[in-house]
Amino acid sequence: MEITAKSSQHKGFLDSYFKISERNSSIKQEIIGGITTFLAMSYIIFVNPAILSTTGMNKGALITVTIVATAIGTLISGLWGKSPLAIGPGMGLNAFFTYTLVLGKGVPWEVALGVVFISGLFFMIMAIGGIREKLANAIPRSISTAAAAGIGLFIALIGLKNMGVIVPHPATMVALGKFTSQSVLAILGLTIMAILEMRQIKGGILISIIITTIIGIFMGLVDLPTHFISTPPSMAPIAMKLDILGALKVSLMGPIFSFMFIDLFDSLGFLIACCKEMGLENEKGEIKALGRMLHADVASTIIGACMGTSTMISLAESATGIASGARTGLAAITTSIFMLFSLFFTPIVAAVPMFAVAPAMVMVGVYMFKNVKDIDFSDMKIAVSSFVTIFMMPLTYSISIGLSFGFIAYIVLHIGGGEIKKISPTLWVIGALSFVNLLI
Repeated sequence: MEITAKSSQHKGFLDSYFKISERNSSIKQEIIGGITTFLAMSYIIFVNPAILSTTGMNKGALITVTIVATAIGTLISGLWGKSPLAIGPGMGLNAFFTYTLVLGKGVPWEVALGVVFISGLFFMIMAIGGIREKLANAIPRSISTAAAAGIGLFIALIGLKNMGVIVPHPATMVALGKFTSQSVLAILGLTIMAILEMRQIKGGILISIIITTIIGIFMGLVDLPTHFISTPPSMAPIAMKLDILGALKVSLMGPIFSFMFIDLFDSLGFLIACCKEMGLENEKGEIKALGRMLHADVASTIIGACMGTSTMISLAESATGIASGARTGLAAITTSIFMLFSLFFTPIVAAVPMFAVAPAMVMVGVYMFKNVKDIDFSDMKIAVSSFVTIFMMPLTYSISIGLSFGFIAYIVLHIGGGEIKKISPTLWVIGALSFVNLLI
């Protein structure tokens, strides 16, 4: 009887704190939703270190940081934000960090982490002051949608390059690569991934990575780890190595702005969509829980930069958990616990080859690009500015340049079309910052 009473008390506390009954959910439903989210987003344990390690950062440390930072961010989301959303390194933003900022501009990864920290700090100020939502309302929806599609193409290009499907060519810039054992396995992995996702099998991306790795082991392309369970690699090589003073340069204002913009629309748009799906919107279209969720998102970015990873965002894969019934922060806490549990299997993660991970980048690109259907291409002002935004990202190998061209094109075309009144004061400021970003 005493055990039953204590169990009821625990259930009562969880129910009242997370408002489980109020949101028409149950503890069982929340746990299932949290596990579903974990299975859908666990591929970042492989992909994030693979991308960031090309900057020279220690891969073992990155694996630990990715897991711990995601677990902490998701825990903040659950306890403070009281939402079922998982928070982890954004796939588009880690590509921008690596291929545009570090490898493209030659910025040391320590300074790049400083850029992420400063962008997060600015975002925190904006979130507390309510400026974040006002800025979002000033940016044309077509540009934000085009930005997501452009980032998708950019990530897919990198994924195809890492698969060996696309290679550099002196005459045509890019060409089809030779079909090696690794590239064929990568294509097979992408095919499996697409079929599993098409059939809506939970954790399809992760399953494909595992299958491709196992085949690689049998073909002698992957070295098996000497042990499967071990103490996680130390975070010391990258933790607290960020260079904030080095990031305080005029030449890095553009990247700081780009991080802020991408994070703004990745997080805000996704949060609003998820809150509507969960029924958290009132009669006026307002979402009372949105502020806490935004604060959890920004706080995670600042913590992540200190630990040694790129910008943290509310992961889109959380939508799978919501579809499975997750409605409260208890689901996020469940996801966080499972993420921490994976920390002791880092030797397995470290053994996963790039040809198994790269297809996931292509699949993420597909998901980000598919929203292009929401752009009104019948309006030439929208069509041209959106097209420029989308294609300048992969063609210049830079997200920030694509965004800058898109904003400038949008403003110029509206001036030319006699619709200057549609350009808000905030958008003029963003246009000026975009112009400066192109100059530097």
